[in-house]
Amino acid sequence: MVPTPDQAPQHLPRWLAWAFALIAVFLVPWTLWLTFSLPTRHVTHHYDVAWVGFDVVLAVAFAATALAGLRASPWLQVLATLTGTMLLCDAWFDTVTATSRDEQMVAILEAAIAELPLAALCAWIVFDTTRFTNAVTRWYLATRRSSEPEPK
Repeated sequence: MVPTPDQAPQHLPRWLAWAFALIAVFLVPWTLWLTFSLPTRHVTHHYDVAWVGFDVVLAVAFAATALAGLRASPWLQVLATLTGTMLLCDAWFDTVTATSRDEQMVAILEAAIAELPLAALCAWIVFDTTRFTNAVTRWYLATRRSSEPEPK
């Protein structure tokens, strides 16, 4: 079956793909430099504002993903990608910025129980939106049927 023009895969312009490849190569020495030059401890002002702001944007991303899912919007995959990526970042930074053993354990538990499974769910939405939507619809209809009273 030949895809129609609106179904054809979208490709980046060649120059843009090469630019991304060049950036990836540049990031290797940059990361090595950071590895050896950054201090292991850094006190910063507005640490609280950074995390609160991040969580506000994460909440907006969840809301936008939910709305896109409810409306079967073509933005669903993009928003699920954003939400999943933010969840992975949240898990990473919570874990590596924990200052005590208790904080570390809480961060690891949050990542294992909430953030990583939700990120995986977002990935499922991204990679298989149609099947995901059908599965949710079947689940919703099944739960709705099971909650209806039996006819007399």
